Order: sequence, then structure tokens, then C-alpha cells
Amino acid sequence: MSCGKTHGRHENCVCDAVEKILAEQEAVEEQCPTGCYTNLLNPTIAGKDTIPFLVFDKKGGLFSTFGNVGGFVDDMQCFESIFFRVEKLCDCCATLSILRPVDVKGDTLSVCHPCDPDFFGLEKTDFCIEVDLGCFCAIQCLSPELVDRTSPNRDKKHHHNG
Repeated sequence: MSCGKTHGRHENCVCDAVEKILAEQEAVEEQCPTGCYTNLLNPTIAGKDTIPFLVFDKKGGLFSTFGNVGGFVDDMQCFESIFFRVEKLCDCCATLSILRPVDVKGDTLSVCHPCDPDFFGLEKTDFCIEVDLGCFCAIQCLSPELVDRTSPNRDKKHHHNG
């Protein structure tokens, strides 16, 4: 699939993939390979309701944004992230929540590359961004196991919703 081509009823295959991700997340909330068109979430595992993903711009660069700008929420610092969760979708515009990258101790990282050696997992946040999915050319789904991943060597920290 190439950028700018019409695929299905959307202008962009990224829209179709995000629509599928949202449907999978909602199916798990209501009642493995990491391709965006396969069933990534296992309804028998409680709490796994997020398919994290990366999006790439038309030049092949990873899209990134910032969460907790100003450091006003909880004890988190401002962070940069390339990891997202879809929350809402209307046509080809989406509300994405920013997933917070953490190290093995649960401390916030600013991650600009998915192979960062300090990157261990992701935590959901309430920080969101509105995006036009037509501005992206590629999407890469990641394992849901990255979200709320725990290490046997650390106590789990919760920096969101209490």
C-alpha cells in the first residue's frame, strides 16, 4: 500500500487500521502476531484493553508528541512519546491517548525510538492529542503485553487515575 492511494472507504490505509484497532479494544472492554488486522487482544486476559501503535509520517519518520507538559499531573514529569492508543475515531480524525514510556523501575522516559535500550513498557495516561490520520503513511501495531508490563524486580507504580 502506498501513500495517497484510496483503500476501502477511507483515503488512507492508516484510517482502516486505526478503525480496526478501536473495534478490537471496544470488543474487549465490553465483555500473536502484531499485525494491525489480526486479533491482538485476548478477551480471557483481564485488563488488556489497549493495542499500542506507532505512526509514521509521509517521509517515514516516527510521529511523537508530549505528555504532562509543565509537569502538573501527579508526580510525573513532562515526557515525549511515540506510542499511542486510539480513543475515538470520526471519519479519518482520531483522538489518541499518549502512552507513557517507562523503564524497568517504572520511571518515566522520553522515548523517540522504539529500540531505546532503557525502554521497558507503557502506561496509559489521560493525555490526548487530536490527529488527522490522513497525514500518516504507515502504522505499526505493537504487543498489548507492553502496556502495564511489570518486572519481578519492581513494585508497580500507578501514575494515572489515582
